[in-house]
Parts: sequence; structure tokens; C-alpha cells
Amino acid sequence: TKVLPSRSGGAAGGAPAMPLASPLMGGLNKKKKPFLGMSAPLGYVPGLGRGATGFTTRSDIGPARDANDPVDDRHAPPGKRTVGDQMKKNQEEDEEDLNDTNYDEFNGYAGSLFSSGPYEKDDEEADAIYAALDKRMDERRKERRELREKEEIEKYRMERPKIQQQFSDLKRKLAEVTEDEWLSIPEVGDARNKRQRNPRHEKLTPVPDSFFAKHLQTGENHTSVDPLQGQFAGLATPFPGGLNTPYPGGMTPEAGELDMRKIGQARNTLMDMRLSQVSDSVSGQTVVDPKGYLTDLNSMIPTHGGDISDIKKARLLLKSVRETNPHHPPAWIASARLEEVTGKLQVARNLIMKGTEMCPKSEDVWLEAARLQPGDTAKAVVAQAVRHLPQSVRIYIRAAELETDIRAKKRVLRKALENVSKSVRLWKIAVELEEPEDARIMLSRAVECCPTSVELWLALARLETYENARRVLNKARENIPTDRHIWITAAKLEEANGNTQMVEKIIDRAITSLRANGVEINREQWIQDAEECDKAGSVATCQAVIRAVIGIGIEEEDCKHTWMEDADSCVAHGALECARAIYAHALQVFPSKKSVWLRAAYFEKNHGTRESLEALLQRAVAHCPKAEVLWLMGAKSKWLAGDVPAARSILALAFQANPNSEEIWLAAVKLESENNEYERARRLLAKARSSAPTARVFMKSVRLEWVLGNIDAAHELCTEALKHYEDFPKLWMMRGQIEEQSENIDKAREAYNQGLKKCPHSMSLWLLLSRLEERVGQLTRARAILEKARLKNPQTPEIWLESVRLEYRAGLKNISNTLMAKALQECPNSGILWAEAVFLEARPQRKTKSVDALKKCEHDPHVLLAVAKLFWSERKITKAREWFLRTVKIEPDLGDAWAFFYKFELQHGTEEQQQEVKKRCENAEPRHGELWCAESKHVLNWQKNIGEILVLVASKIKNTF
Repeated sequence: TKVLPSRSGGAAGGAPAMPLASPLMGGLNKKKKPFLGMSAPLGYVPGLGRGATGFTTRSDIGPARDANDPVDDRHAPPGKRTVGDQMKKNQEEDEEDLNDTNYDEFNGYAGSLFSSGPYEKDDEEADAIYAALDKRMDERRKERRELREKEEIEKYRMERPKIQQQFSDLKRKLAEVTEDEWLSIPEVGDARNKRQRNPRHEKLTPVPDSFFAKHLQTGENHTSVDPLQGQFAGLATPFPGGLNTPYPGGMTPEAGELDMRKIGQARNTLMDMRLSQVSDSVSGQTVVDPKGYLTDLNSMIPTHGGDISDIKKARLLLKSVRETNPHHPPAWIASARLEEVTGKLQVARNLIMKGTEMCPKSEDVWLEAARLQPGDTAKAVVAQAVRHLPQSVRIYIRAAELETDIRAKKRVLRKALENVSKSVRLWKIAVELEEPEDARIMLSRAVECCPTSVELWLALARLETYENARRVLNKARENIPTDRHIWITAAKLEEANGNTQMVEKIIDRAITSLRANGVEINREQWIQDAEECDKAGSVATCQAVIRAVIGIGIEEEDCKHTWMEDADSCVAHGALECARAIYAHALQVFPSKKSVWLRAAYFEKNHGTRESLEALLQRAVAHCPKAEVLWLMGAKSKWLAGDVPAARSILALAFQANPNSEEIWLAAVKLESENNEYERARRLLAKARSSAPTARVFMKSVRLEWVLGNIDAAHELCTEALKHYEDFPKLWMMRGQIEEQSENIDKAREAYNQGLKKCPHSMSLWLLLSRLEERVGQLTRARAILEKARLKNPQTPEIWLESVRLEYRAGLKNISNTLMAKALQECPNSGILWAEAVFLEARPQRKTKSVDALKKCEHDPHVLLAVAKLFWSERKITKAREWFLRTVKIEPDLGDAWAFFYKFELQHGTEEQQQEVKKRCENAEPRHGELWCAESKHVLNWQKNIGEILVLVASKIKNTF
């Protein structure tokens, strides 16, 4: 830009002209302007106030251009390729759209009204304040907004799932696709036409050898020139297919010089030889030597994994190390191993032998040399090593290993012990080679040479007689007063020779002596030693050790808890005597603790004999007479053993200790009814009703009359019971079932309805009423009852399951599927619903459904049982068995699981496996399960035992899944 000249003639902003001297100037200088020497204000343009603004000339902006002229940018996008287009675009950008359509009452104009104005410092500050305010306001509602957005996205995804999610079940199956199946998938179709897809290659038909031979022979007899020869000038023969002969013109050989037939025969012979080497003969025996073939293959495989250049570098580095420090043993060993790895064994041997010369005192170099050398040479190397290192234990052991003859080994080891008599390792190896008598003599010498080795002392004690062993162990204690193993071995020795009274004394003395010698008694180590004694059969020693150390280092309030854990740990490790000793000690300390007695009783029940259980329970009831469960366990044990009078006497004693105890009354009734003493049972129940009336006593009274066929008596008792206990649902159920059995449908319905008024939360009553309606054909009424039940008892999977099954039994599979989906929404973690959902699906979708079920209810027995049944239906026997075992382990009280498992073994298992399942079921005594309860609580099966009910339930199961 150019600047206009000022009136004084100088250029604006130029050097000012010198003023003339004047008396006024002095006055002016005195009053100096305050802004002089300060920085100009923001946005100040010099000369702007007096109109001295700049102007632009043509030379600044270049020549004028037409609107249609192309722009300088050769690659400009469409719409910006001419000067006019760009000017128009800039004009549009500059002009703000202040149209009414762009105005909003709340926000104003869509763009900024002042976007064309200068952006100054105060604008920036204002923007920062607004940004901070926006951020603050945003943070206040951030969590709520994010939660709402997340819910909206989830809802949207549920309504419109991604294609990826729709194919998720198919994608899961991709995990099972093998590599071969994957490779056999056909390629995607080619969209090109047939001619482009299959270009026809030029066909070249090889000419047989006989053709060449024939024409070679006929070539001799030509007397006249063939017109074709003239045409092609002898350069190319017109064989069909346009083949050129490899002999142009005069280069065609004479007859007899090239016998094509013989060449073909030779080629065929060579091919036959190669084929015979690798093909099998007609008889099926291979003509290839498999061992030799594999050896050849192994020889082709390089023995090192490194690159050639890496090996060369390593070789160079190791050479440098050897030369700079020739007395450094690892350098020689590394060099030898490198050569060994690359297959140059002789070079490796030479290197290591040179290493032995340079480092004759290095044990490792000698051992490496002995390893690399073959048999006899290795012996010579070891002999040389012994001369240089007569005290090296490892070299002597290597020398003994190299000997193949036992006598030679003994000779080497004896020579070694002459030089190194203090080595425990050498003594142990030498003793292992000897006979027991010689070993004893050697060990007596060994303990003199190595008096601090516990192993040698204990080994000698084992080989000696009882008296000598005692002396040996006493001497060992003198030499090593800090080792517990010697004391424990002494206790075992006394126990083995029948001196069990000495065992306790020895262990007590051991604890005292070790403490006196400053040894800390580690409780865990001693308990571990006790477990080892238990496994070795030294029961008295094990019990003595437990008694001595069980209380060490435990606070009084933690005793019970810690001891119970210790007992469980011992049982897990199979040390039952240790666990028994821990329980015995705990019962001495806590004789009135019912929980300890119970755990000890369960331990004896599972791992002990009947006699030991009964003896323990007798002691238990003496200390805890108020513990009903201990009395009942004792009575049951006697009853199972067939001793009914003893069981009666135990229950009589229990009555004295616990008068009017409901549990003991009912146990007595059960004992009499199981042994067909019905009158005694009736009298007992009548007595119980008068002295200790409870709902259960009344229920058992009704049940006894019902199963014995006295329907009227049962009915009367039930009516009487309901006067006292109208909120006890089982009485209403029994009343309804008795009426059903008598075919009084209306009375049964009335009983159930009355029961539901009093007990609206009893699931079983709702189910019985709906099944009654379904049985008489009132499907709509049954449906309404279940819907009412769902309203009164929301999130109840049993009611939902019955609704689904009702529709399924009615043949309305679509409705049952819809109901199942609703049920799973309301009870997403219900195992019984997921188990049913698996088998509602079509066969291909069942596996996917079972995976979803396991994700939701990983440890639910019903889901595990459904998976086991799924594998069974797919004939995957081993997997099915695994899942059945997992189910009965996680919930042994589920009778249905045992029934399905037994049915499975009946079809696919051996006799032993069937008996094993039956035995385990009888021990578990299951009480629950839909199919199980239907049979076990049926009036006709009331006297059947667990095994009989198992067989009955299994026989009712149909393999329709």
C-alpha cells in the first residue's frame, strides 16, 4: 500500500523535519505529553484520523481477470474451477443470512450477528465465561442425561437389533467349524460371463515317440522334393498343431543317430523305479523302510533354529571372549555347545578339550567334556578330572554314572568316599547300591562322618533292630537337637513295637526339648507330619502329635473355628485319624457345644463305622441332652441296624430330656409306623395331639389314617385340625386331595378355594386347583386361576412354569412360547424356567438357549440337569454323565436329578455304574423335585424306601426330550 504525503511535505511516519528555533518551543518541551513513549492502544492505525489510509494499485493484485477464466489450482473441485465461481462463493460467505426464516424467538439468528466484526480480547473473555457456565450446567445434568441416553439406546437396540446380534447364535457355531470344513466352503460366485470366467487355453497335444521314429525312418527314402518342403524351405515341418521341429533345415540328424523309442523306454524304466520306491505292493506290505525314511527326514531337518549369519556372529564373539580371557570356563562351554547345536560335534569336542587344558580347575568344563565325549573317552576325561579335582563330588557322581557294571560303580563311589567322606550326597548314592546288611554297615560309618544329616540317621534307624534303633535315635538327638523328625520317628518306632504309652511322652518331650533349643513350633508343619503318620499307619503317633500342637499359637476365641477348619482340611487330605483326633480334642475343650458334637457325628457317619457313631452319640446326648437332632441320629442309627427296641429306648430317654418335643414325637411315630406297629403309632399321635398339639402333629395324624385307608377318620381329623390351624396350607391340600381321591370334585374345589382365601401365598394350593380344573376339562378356568395366582404372587417362577406347561399341554405352542418370554422377563434368574425354555426350543436352537441359561443361572441344578439331558438327547454320553455328576454334586437333595441320572445309566451305563448311582442316591436321601415328590408322597408308596422310589420315578421318565 502507498501512503499519502503529509502537508508539510514529509512522508507519513517518516523522519520529522527540524523545527525552527523559537522561544515557544522551550515552553512546549516543559509540558511533555503523557502518551509519548507508551504503547499504542489496541486497534490503533497511524494516520487514520487525518484520512491517511492506504490504497491498492493494479500491480498489487495482478491483472484483471474475466469471470470465466480458469483458476490457478488445476485440481479445484467442481463449482470452484473459474474465477467467477470463487468470487461468488466468497461473496456468499461474507454476507450473513438475516432472513426471517433464519430467526428463532429463543436463540435469535442461526449464525452469529457479529461474525464479520473483529474478535477482540473482551469477546474472548466473554466466550470463556459462557463456556465455563455451559460446562457447569452440563455437569449438573450429565449423569441423568447419560443414564437416559443409555436406556434409550438399549430400548432402541431391543426393538431394532443389529444384524450382527441377529446372527449371534450362528456366529457361536463358527467356533465348532473345523479347518477342513472352513476350507471346503465354496468361493463366492463370479459375476462375469461364462467366456470370461472360463478362458479356453490353447490345447497342445504331445506327439507320440512312434510318430517321430516313423518319420525319421521314412526320411532316408525320399528321392524327390516334396512341394510342401519347397513351400516351407525346410525350416518348419507342417505337423498338425503347428509344432516346429527342433532341427531346422540341415540340422536334422541321420537315421539311427537318435532312437526316440529307447529314450521313452528309459524314461518309463526310471519312472517305474521311483514309483516302486514309494508305492505299496499289491499284497499291502510297504516296500519303504519306515525307520530309514524317518531317519532320512530327521537328517534333513536343521538342528539349530538360528540364522547362519547369527551363528557366524556368535562364533566370532565367543572366539573373541576365548582369546581375550582364555581362563574363563563359560566361554569354552558356550563355544562347545554352539558347535554341538550346529552339528559339528568333533569341533565341539576339540574346543572343550582345549578348555580343560586352559581351565583345569573348573568342574563345569570337565563335566561338559565328559558329556560330549563318547563312552571310553569320557571315562578317561573323568579320570583326568579326578586327578585335577580330587574333592569334586559332582565329578565322582559323573564317573559312577558312566560305569555300567554295579561293582564298578561301587568301586568308584568307595574311592570317592575315601577322598570326600563328608559328602551326604555320595553316601546316599553309595548306600542305595548296597544290600540291606552292607547298607547298615555303611550307614553306621556315614553317620560318623556326617553326624548332622537327619536322613542318614533315620535311614540307619530303619535298618537296625528295635534296641539298636533306639540307641541310634538317641545318638541322633544328641547330635541334632533341633530336628523334629527324629522325635517323630522315635514315637513311630515305639508304636510299631507296641509301646503306645511311650508315644505321648516322647512327643511331649519333643516339644519341650525343641523349645529349649530355641526351635519355633510351627503348627502347620506338625499337623502335616501327623497326616503323614496317619497315612503310614502310625495312628497313636498321629493322635499324640495332634493333641500336642493343636492349641499352639491360637487365640482362645478362635479355637473352635480354627479346629473345625483343620479337621475339614485333614478330611480333604484323606487323614481321617487326624480329623478324629482334632474332633476328640475339640469335644474335650467344648463338651457342651452342640455344633461340635454334630460335626463330629456327621464325620463318623460319613467316614466311621456304625459302632463309632453310636458311641459318639451316646457321649453327645450325655453332654447336650437338649439337642434333639443328636437323639434322633442315635435312634435312626439303631433303627437302620435293625435294633428297633434300642431305638425305642433312645427315644424314650429323649422324651425325658425334651418333654413335648414335636421332632421326637414324630420320630417315635415314624419308627412305629415303619415297623407296621400302626396302633402304637395311632396312640402316640393321639397322646401328642393332647400334650403337644402342633400343625405338623395333626398333619401326620391325618396322613397316617389316609395311607391306612381310613378316609372317614382322616376327613374328621382334617376338619378338626383346620379349626385350630386354618392358616396351615398342607392341611387344606390334604383335604382337597382326599376329596379328589373320593371323586368329590366340587368338594375338592371348595377345599382348595377356602385354603387359598386363608393362604393366598401357597404355590402348591394354586397349582392343585388349576390342575383339578384342567383335569375336568375347564381349561379357561385353569388359565384364569393361574393368572390370578400371578397377580397375587408376582415374580413366582412356579406359577409361570405351570402357565407355560398348561398352554403346551393344550397344544398351543405359540402361546406357551410367548408366556415363557414374559416369564423370563419377570424372573430372569429362575433356573426352572430356563430349564423348561431350553426344551421348548426347536432342536437346532436348544444349544444356544442352554448357553444363555448357563450365563444367567450358572450354578442352578435345574439348568445343569437340562444341559445333561440335552447332551443325552444328542447321544454325547461322556459329556452327559459329567453334567449329571455335576448336578447331583451341586444339589444332592434334588430327587429328579437322581432319577434322570439313574435312567441314563440304565440305558448307557454298566451294572456297577447303576448300583453306584443308586447307592449315592440312598446316602443323599433326596426330598425335593417335581417328579420325585409326585411318587414319594403318593399314598400307595408311603412305605417304600429311597431306592425303590428311585426305580419307580426312573421307570415313569420318557425320553421325549
